[in-house]
Amino acid sequence: MTTSQTPDQPLNDFAQRVCRWQASYGRHDLPWQTPDPYRVWLSEVMLQQTQVATVLPAFQRFVSICPDVASLARADLDTVLGLWSGLGYYSRARNLHRAARIIADAGCFPDTIGSLAFGRPAAILDGNVKRVLARHAGIEGWPGDSVTAARLWREAESRVPATECATYTQGLMDLGATLCHRRRPDCAACPVGSDCVAHRDQRVAELPAARPRRDRAVVALPLQLHCDARRVWLQQRPQSGVWGGLWCLPEGAGGIVQRTLRHDLTHRRLEIAVMRASSDPSAEHGGRWFDWTEVWQLGLPKPVRDILVDAHQSHEANARSPRP
Repeated sequence: MTTSQTPDQPLNDFAQRVCRWQASYGRHDLPWQTPDPYRVWLSEVMLQQTQVATVLPAFQRFVSICPDVASLARADLDTVLGLWSGLGYYSRARNLHRAARIIADAGCFPDTIGSLAFGRPAAILDGNVKRVLARHAGIEGWPGDSVTAARLWREAESRVPATECATYTQGLMDLGATLCHRRRPDCAACPVGSDCVAHRDQRVAELPAARPRRDRAVVALPLQLHCDARRVWLQQRPQSGVWGGLWCLPEGAGGIVQRTLRHDLTHRRLEIAVMRASSDPSAEHGGRWFDWTEVWQLGLPKPVRDILVDAHQSHEANARSPRP
């Protein structure tokens, strides 16, 4: 089901209610709420599948090194992946870097960014907005499905107001982030709850539909840990495949299993075994030694970062222990 314009419920009334709510209750202190299209664009990419609380420190770190699209385009990919560390979904960082070079050459940003930065009329459809529109319009299906996504885009485009587009766009995102939660939404406080299809039909818990369940393939991943109090051996993974382009412990069986951990990716579950190795890594693996002070600036998969944090802390604790 999609909404349509009727005499007693003009379509722009939806936008008016969103804008009024945004002015009084929306978020107004986020660092990307600025006319700078670069900051708006960067935040939109970071906020895909990542919560605001996680994005805030990463955003500040990123713009301190790459404050504009030109500096991002000039940066090498290793630097960008390092700045992205902790956000996950590193393909976003690679695509961001690639797009920055295209934008730097073309000199213009996508229309959606113009909506947020300059108030130009343009539809937006991030995860929060999908949830708001799917519930309000009663749109069935998983938003990641191409047919459902197309319906949501049509719905989003049909509701874009001719004026106050930046306020409206930010308001939609804030509604999804602060009221229209995936679980336990605050429908009583919602400015558009009075004509929300999901609320009316008591289907808020059902819409939008969840991603169809799919069993993850289990992949064994033995990793070799070569380190001492001063340095650790890492190698860069191939650009394609799991953790493409990130720095990682080298793969390989053999040695004493120091710890095991599990890490879920979209379609795979990694069963990681960390082996404490004593052989010379340069004879067995590509890569290089990094001082511990260098490691934290690299693009590291989260489980590898966790392993390295534990290893480094263990070495530091041993160094502080009194010797007999």
